[in-house]
Amino acid sequence: MSTTLIEVRPAKAADATAVASTHDEAWRSAYQGIIPGAELEKLINRRGPQWWDSAIRKGSRVSVLVFGDKIAGYANYGRNRARSLHFDGEIYELYLRPEFQGLGFGRRLFAAARRDLMQSNLKSMVVWALSDNDPATEFYRALGGRMVARSSERFGPKALDKVAFAWTN
Repeated sequence: MSTTLIEVRPAKAADATAVASTHDEAWRSAYQGIIPGAELEKLINRRGPQWWDSAIRKGSRVSVLVFGDKIAGYANYGRNRARSLHFDGEIYELYLRPEFQGLGFGRRLFAAARRDLMQSNLKSMVVWALSDNDPATEFYRALGGRMVARSSERFGPKALDKVAFAWTN
């Protein structure tokens, strides 16, 4: 019988390539058929290893979920960017490689990001998700998020609705 170590830890610059690969796989899985193809490719290609290396080295809060020796997911978070919403923190992104979804790892990553925000005195927080991304909206509802705002975001010629979920304690 073997044991596989599962941990959530801060990303290191050496993780940049694996985080970029995770981003690529997760975004293709989550947004194919939602975000127009050419726009999706642009968004994915912008976030290559160099982008992640720079973000991590500059101190962006990026945590990774490591399964054995493989990065299975990541969360990127910090202060709330939407001034109109009165919440302290925000999870900007939380993604898992498709083969690691539905196993409880997203909950672990979410809890770790939330704990880190709270330790920085960012007690309330918000997460945005595209309305058409049913797995994400269901995930945040299941974690107790309440819908507090709606907006839209343009992806090339297509405007997509997004919703904000919030937690206050």
